[in-house]
Amino acid sequence: MTRLSQLPNKLRLTINQRDYLSYTLLLLWLLMMIFLPIARWLWGDSILATGTNIAALFQASAVFAIVEKQWGLSRTLKTFLIIALLTWIAEFIGQQTGFPFGDYHYTEMLQPQIAAVPLLIPIAWFMLLPSSWVMAQAIVGKRDSLAKHALFALISGFALAAWDLFLDPQMVTWGFWQWNQSGAYFGIPLINYVGWVAVAAMVTAIIRPKQLKVWPLALIYGIVCFLQAVGQAVFWGQIGPAIAGFLGMAAIMVLAYWRSQK
Repeated sequence: MTRLSQLPNKLRLTINQRDYLSYTLLLLWLLMMIFLPIARWLWGDSILATGTNIAALFQASAVFAIVEKQWGLSRTLKTFLIIALLTWIAEFIGQQTGFPFGDYHYTEMLQPQIAAVPLLIPIAWFMLLPSSWVMAQAIVGKRDSLAKHALFALISGFALAAWDLFLDPQMVTWGFWQWNQSGAYFGIPLINYVGWVAVAAMVTAIIRPKQLKVWPLALIYGIVCFLQAVGQAVFWGQIGPAIAGFLGMAAIMVLAYWRSQK
């Protein structure tokens, strides 16, 4: 087997260089999230869609780089494509039938779109699902039975759906999508969260992800929780979703930490 030290210098990509790429993308994502309220103050609501697209691309790229370092390019790219395809199908069916999320539709604000589903949406599913897997693997432990695999997939679904406690009220307020019926959770139907858990669990069960290192994917989960809570409470005037989302994601993190200490 060819050793790394035997390769020409121009072909080497050291661990440190890979880390620099991941953390640079994470920093750009973090700065974009912090800058977005300022950008809205400077340029108005018209900047929200562009800012959201850019922030999501930075986050998804960082997650891709982190996972690729552990799994390799082929497996990571395959995982991304499976997530993108399955979640796009779920969103397309959801808009057409109301299953499994409820009766909703996307507006024209998020572009580009395929069959009225913004391309950002499958990317958004990917950008936090690996972090949800890290939470689930800390809670479940070794997946040495079919029941453990099923529990892992289900908890992954809950970990991702906890994020949507923040996301859906915010995105509806920003006009990115609309519900054709009012619901019990700040105007969002509860069936939406059942759909999130089900789709995320189904995708996870199909992919059967290999073990992932906790750091820095768990950090991403924590940053999302913190930034969403502060942003929605302080800048976006949504204190209720800010509290609910924080409690939901924090509960997942506390349970993951507690289980990992056993």
